[in-house]
Amino acid sequence: MIFLKRQIYNPLVIAIGFCTLLISIFAVLWVLVPPPPKVIELATGFPTGLYYQFGEHLKKEVASDGVNLEVKATGGTIDNLALLSDPKSGINFAMIQGGVADIAKYPDLVSIAGMFYEPVWVWYRESAFKSDGGRLQVLGQLKGKRVAIGNEGSGTLALSKTLLSISGISESEIRAEKLKPDQALEKLNSGDLDVAFIVAAAEAPVLEKFYKIPGIRLMSFDQADAYTRNLPYLSKVSVPRGLLSIEHDIPRQDIQVIAPTATLVTHENVNPAIISLLLGGSYDILKSYSRLQKPGEFPSSTGIDFPLHMDAEIYLKDGPSFLHRHFPFWTAVWVGRFVKIVIPLLVIFIPLFTYIPSAKNFLLRLKLSQFYAELREIEKHALNPGLKEKNFKDLEAIEAKVDNIKVSMMDSKELYDLKGHIGDVRARLEHLYS
Repeated sequence: MIFLKRQIYNPLVIAIGFCTLLISIFAVLWVLVPPPPKVIELATGFPTGLYYQFGEHLKKEVASDGVNLEVKATGGTIDNLALLSDPKSGINFAMIQGGVADIAKYPDLVSIAGMFYEPVWVWYRESAFKSDGGRLQVLGQLKGKRVAIGNEGSGTLALSKTLLSISGISESEIRAEKLKPDQALEKLNSGDLDVAFIVAAAEAPVLEKFYKIPGIRLMSFDQADAYTRNLPYLSKVSVPRGLLSIEHDIPRQDIQVIAPTATLVTHENVNPAIISLLLGGSYDILKSYSRLQKPGEFPSSTGIDFPLHMDAEIYLKDGPSFLHRHFPFWTAVWVGRFVKIVIPLLVIFIPLFTYIPSAKNFLLRLKLSQFYAELREIEKHALNPGLKEKNFKDLEAIEAKVDNIKVSMMDSKELYDLKGHIGDVRARLEHLYS
């Protein structure tokens, strides 16, 4: 216990304790600011769709930075939302079709960015609309027709239902079939289907399978403006003749379609470094997705359902951070973590530096206090003749240690006061033992 009491006055012990506290705080903050994961999972869609193809391209982009992106094929947007909201699924990110999700049901999800337009392509057999001159121009013409409205779990199904509903058509008024794209393609080709809804980007491989079907055309939405005014998540997109395929002349005339935006969605607690990594990779990929959108139009903060993550908003506005512009990904990550920890520490400890003179004086007084404590012990036993030699020996030891103390001119008074008090104690001992 006596040893511990003495250490309280030891400046070296105090300095070691301060450094230990500093290191402990740094270690705690280091744990609280975790690095980004090296493996992430992305829910996409069918392997023939652009969601999946986009995921595969993104996988190659981030692999060069040491991150493994696992691309999971799914049934589409509805399945992706279910996987993303299930903590046991392991899914970190998902491609979501605009306008499908009820965002109130997913309060913990945020958008990283809109990636590309996904037009609603309505393929139809001309022979099914002979009474209309072989042209499908408004959805009201679908009554009584055999229509593929998308498969369960897909964004196509959700959006086609919305479009039919707003057009005043119930499912009972058409012969609706919930089919996957390949199934709809097969039935349309065999004549067992009149119309097929497909929601996909112009670059999606699945669209190429429709080009060679004889007697089919693409619908031009004559009411496109009305749909976009009533459903704000939709955009009107002009498609020039032959844009999809010059060889097959698809479409056969200039048409206008309506299009939601495909959005990359994740959890709100996502690591900001991963956002920077995925957006950087997306910019490189989307340079080639320019048939329907203007160059540089995507990634974008428009046309998204879920709130935009703050770090994604900064990236889309100002580009990558200084660290990610000038350093490799993982170097930027570790430097960024260090900075995030050091800045709070500086905020805490820099004000303390203004108290260094006072602290220095305080430490000197602590050190001198140790000698005063020893002088009190000598005075306490001064009346005991049997401790005469010990008292003088202890006093000499104190004098020797005090003589080795070096202080600044500003602190000389405290040192000489101590020396004066040591002289007083010596004089008292000599008087008592004379």
